[in-house]
Amino acid sequence: MNNRLAKFEDLVPSTLPFVEGKLEGHKDRKNYSIVGPGVAEDSGQSVKIAMPHSFNLGAVSAKPKNGSGLHSHTTAEVFLVYSGKWKFYWGANGKDQTILSAGDIISMPTNMFRGFENAGDKEGLMFVVLGGDDPGIITWVPSVLEKAKETGMALLDDNSLIDLSNEKIPDGKELLKPIDLEEIKKFDDYRLDELSKFICKFENRKNFEQEITPGLFLVQVLGNSFNNQNFKPIINQNTGFNLSLLKAKNCNVENIKFDKPTILFSQTGDWKVRINNTEIYLKPKDTFSVPINSNLSIKIDEQQDCFLNCVSQI
Repeated sequence: MNNRLAKFEDLVPSTLPFVEGKLEGHKDRKNYSIVGPGVAEDSGQSVKIAMPHSFNLGAVSAKPKNGSGLHSHTTAEVFLVYSGKWKFYWGANGKDQTILSAGDIISMPTNMFRGFENAGDKEGLMFVVLGGDDPGIITWVPSVLEKAKETGMALLDDNSLIDLSNEKIPDGKELLKPIDLEEIKKFDDYRLDELSKFICKFENRKNFEQEITPGLFLVQVLGNSFNNQNFKPIINQNTGFNLSLLKAKNCNVENIKFDKPTILFSQTGDWKVRINNTEIYLKPKDTFSVPINSNLSIKIDEQQDCFLNCVSQI
């Protein structure tokens, strides 16, 4: 069971996870691979839980005015804001934007450039769910690669990261060429009102809560399944995984079963997960990978509402 538990305090982050990692506005950032390798370009990135789940879970923390440059993914990318205030911007020029806060969720469409920046006044943290066991590679807007190269950082044609200030390009390899204008035109763009349907705001959750057992409330954000029951999701988007949010206080729920790869991670509260005679304790930011087809119970003893996130394969 300990191999399935990722205590946040024990995670080893990468401080140079991507090609733009030395640039101002991007260098004061940490990247965590919790379940699966994610899309980090750092070949030395530590992965806590490596077993395939059909999705990846990572986290990113950043100091104020730091974040990611404009990039695109080939699979789903869903952000769960844990702390702080974050600006998300999108499109090839990054002209459209929205601000999200703790408890807010945004599911970014594929084939669209997006970036994010800590818009608060202290370090913030987000969790990120990526679709697929192999979520693919990142496509950067050309300006990111050009500016990064000035700091010595570049990508090779196999998308591996190299520091040209102290490394030579290996034999048989070449620098990755930035995409051209015609390729950029193939990427999608969205107005803010169009992208809003992919956002779940914390203050609106109560409108979607369902009491699925006495004292345990569910908000189904993505996908339509939790504990072999079907629910209508807030965000109607095919990501390849279910995202369910659980809310409870002073509650004990028995006989929960997941027959597909599933993880639980605490947003707030100290949760007790019991499987047979084993108890797993999840503090805020901790993650547990649930053994398939095991019956479990979850318990929360606190007197205020606490939140537990659940991601499972569809």
